[in-house]
Amino acid sequence: MADSLTTRTIEITTGSTETVHDLTAACAAFLREASRGRDGLLNVFTPHATAGLAVIETGAGSDDDLLDALRSLLPPDDRWRHRHGSPGHGRDHVLPALVPPHATLPVVGGELALGTWQSVVLVDTNLDNPHRTVRLTFLG
Repeated sequence: MADSLTTRTIEITTGSTETVHDLTAACAAFLREASRGRDGLLNVFTPHATAGLAVIETGAGSDDDLLDALRSLLPPDDRWRHRHGSPGHGRDHVLPALVPPHATLPVVGGELALGTWQSVVLVDTNLDNPHRTVRLTFLG
């Protein structure tokens, strides 16, 4: 049985362009306080119908490659039945089926047990909503 459950929300401004926003430092800061050095799980969740979370390498082009791949799979054009908002906005509502709005990650000794090049990121292709909420929950 877990000793505690601690949760916090953080606010992210993604701007007016498609983005991959690195959350790793925010997750680590939260865990320093919430985990008190314990093992457990970190759940990361974004309560938006047009954003997702991923664990990828950043800073070496992978974040741009991800956005390019999503543009290829989900073109920002007028093919979508969901048509309110900016042109192609319907594809933003399909995004969470491919990049889910949640991730659960292992925590060992109070730190994320990520691989050397892995980062936790918010993926946001929605140009109509630059303000995002992410909920971090530690169970340990």
